[in-house]
Amino acid sequence: MYALVSLISAWAIPIMIVFIPLYAAYRKVPVYESFVEGAKDGFDTAIKIIPHLVGMMVAISVFRASGAMDMLIGWMRPFFESIGVPTEVLPLAILRPITGAGSLAFTTDLIEQFGPDSMIGRIASTVQGSTDTTLYVITVYFGAIGIRKAGYALKVGLISDAVGFIASLVICYLVFS
Repeated sequence: MYALVSLISAWAIPIMIVFIPLYAAYRKVPVYESFVEGAKDGFDTAIKIIPHLVGMMVAISVFRASGAMDMLIGWMRPFFESIGVPTEVLPLAILRPITGAGSLAFTTDLIEQFGPDSMIGRIASTVQGSTDTTLYVITVYFGAIGIRKAGYALKVGLISDAVGFIASLVICYLVFS
């Protein structure tokens, strides 16, 4: 089974890269012109999101540098210690909804410090894959297209992140304990 999954993984992207243009050509879609038009739209979108990206980066820097994250973790630590959750992963639960790059860097540090096969490494990896950068997505993408009322999306996104964090803990303890 492992060999089959490895074979599919190795060939999936090359097959898609060949199949999609061939299928488009078969359907008489102007492949190159469509690509160029999409690239133009992508460039315009990138220009529109730059102010939102800068604002989000400043907010993340202020949050971390002010000590607010450390204070929040300090409040959460006693509860999570009492239920047996490794407190080393708590900053990841806070960082992940805010920043993908920051949470990935933190996950990398945890894996280097504790090892990929440790419970902390496994939880961190599972959290990284089970949650999303909710605040980043709402700030950048909603801001770029002009959506100003994002309250419901924010609530649903943060609840989803909390559920992803809790599910990661439960699944890791069930599978790896």
